[in-house]
Amino acid sequence: METEAAALACNVSQPLGPRWLREAGGVAPIDLAPHSGRYLPFSEREEIALLWAQDCSVREISRRLQRSPSTISRELRRNAATRGGTLVYRATVAQWKAEGAAERPNASKLAENDQLRTYVQDRLAGTVTDYRGEPIPGPNVPWKGRRQGRHADRRWATCWSPEQISRRIQIDYPDDQSMRISHEAIYQALYIQGRGALRRELTACLRSGRALRVPRARTQQRGKHFVTPEVTISECPAEIADRAVPGHWEGNLITGLNRSAIGTLVERTTRFTMLLHLPPMEGHGVGVRVKNGPALAGHGAEAVRNAIATKIALLPEHLRRSLTWDQGAEMAQHVQLRIDTALEIYFCDPQSPWQRGTNENTNGLLRQYFPKGTDMSRYTERELDAVANILNCRSRKTLGWKTPAEAFHELLSAT
Repeated sequence: METEAAALACNVSQPLGPRWLREAGGVAPIDLAPHSGRYLPFSEREEIALLWAQDCSVREISRRLQRSPSTISRELRRNAATRGGTLVYRATVAQWKAEGAAERPNASKLAENDQLRTYVQDRLAGTVTDYRGEPIPGPNVPWKGRRQGRHADRRWATCWSPEQISRRIQIDYPDDQSMRISHEAIYQALYIQGRGALRRELTACLRSGRALRVPRARTQQRGKHFVTPEVTISECPAEIADRAVPGHWEGNLITGLNRSAIGTLVERTTRFTMLLHLPPMEGHGVGVRVKNGPALAGHGAEAVRNAIATKIALLPEHLRRSLTWDQGAEMAQHVQLRIDTALEIYFCDPQSPWQRGTNENTNGLLRQYFPKGTDMSRYTERELDAVANILNCRSRKTLGWKTPAEAFHELLSAT
């Protein structure tokens, strides 16, 4: 729900909702301390208001709530609201008054300890220097009160994370207990207004660069709608994990300049590599890009399905058992691919590249030939096959110094 809509739902003005959100740092404040039975909760205050409106006596209310009569009397005296010159007890007003009286605001450690604050600021937003110690200013990025764009320059600073700061300070000051701070305290000093220790603009030095915090559930990448439970990696047979049975492949895309890409397929047992040629389609780069339009860059779902099917079809059945991919949209037609090739398709969990570690390692080797920022569309299929052949003819320690081509040829000869 948008903050303006949430404000209307709470019967407050629209500008007040975003202001509350900023003051809380972007997330709802959490109270880790359990409620003490010594104090009246809101539910009991509602009971008091209801019974008092029914002209029940203080002792009758205390008997029903199993509280001391003095507790009820003190509650009615302290937390009642004045309406037309008379005291009227309302649960919401009473709760608000009680919470205000219970507050014991303490200054944060960063506000009281200058040495600690300087230590945190230097590691969070310190100046970047070269090996001679001379400062390097980097891009001039003014603070605008919001997160920088994806392709915009960011402020150069030392940019230690709050966790790195809180852990390192214990090493730098092992005997000084005053030089201790948790990573959460640093986050709160940055995001929550009123803490008064660190300037809000220093949030630009965090990894995310967010001006407001985001609840953890919203930061996790959602799985794609085409990935159903029966095709997740948890359903893979055990023979895939131990590499004992050949024919299980891992795949992914390597992207480059202007949304160009090539596909990679790696056999888990032999590390044999095949590259997919994904040329851009007619009309790519011409005119204004249409949102949700056809995938003219060449690595849409249909193009990737056809490229995989063409390569895999060259192999005997015992060497094309399964394919594990990430949850990229290019695999949206995996059901049709399974029908065309009799290949079982499995998907990794979101943000879990280690679940296809063989493919990730191979992609790292390929970056020697296709660095980041390379226009992949300029390479022909013949050139891609040549690079794959280079890797396949390179001896590997994990294969007893055999080459992937030799190991794969042995499997072909065994049929």
